[in-house]
Amino acid sequence: MARKSGRETVRDMVLSLGACGLVVGALFLVAPHSGADPVKRVPYELSFRQAARVSPYPLLAPQGLSERWRATSVNFEGVDRNRTTWHIGFINPNDTYAAVEQTNGFTDELVRDKGKRGQPIGNRDVAGEQWKAYDGPKYRSLVRVRDGVTTMVTGNATFEDLTVLAASLRTAAG
Repeated sequence: MARKSGRETVRDMVLSLGACGLVVGALFLVAPHSGADPVKRVPYELSFRQAARVSPYPLLAPQGLSERWRATSVNFEGVDRNRTTWHIGFINPNDTYAAVEQTNGFTDELVRDKGKRGQPIGNRDVAGEQWKAYDGPKYRSLVRVRDGVTTMVTGNATFEDLTVLAASLRTAAG
């Protein structure tokens, strides 16, 4: 004989939850588990060499970083030769974000937009060269302007990690 609705007991509820728990547990046991890195790596070396051939200025990309620096994005926009942009994004060994940004366009615009409105806080030494340092609520940045080209290393990584990335930058030929 069926019980009337509203007359279920605590025992019925516990049995129902137990049955649900068994189903969830069984699904967990048979679902594939991977210890692999969840970060989707993007190979940037070929894009770097191709973009470097058509860029109006020497593009920079890191060389010699450990395998724990995982490239996650790469982009070159070169339709307007007077305002080209180059980008490589990374997840670093500390699982924070760091990116290389280059342009021969507007420096102030790049620093404001890619640096998430960081404010200048002085200079930092990068392999014997002074780069301007910016700090903001979201990102930190290192910026160098040379021969009309702005190079920016930015992200939520520490200044130490940004310095490592900036010091590793080389041209396609270098």
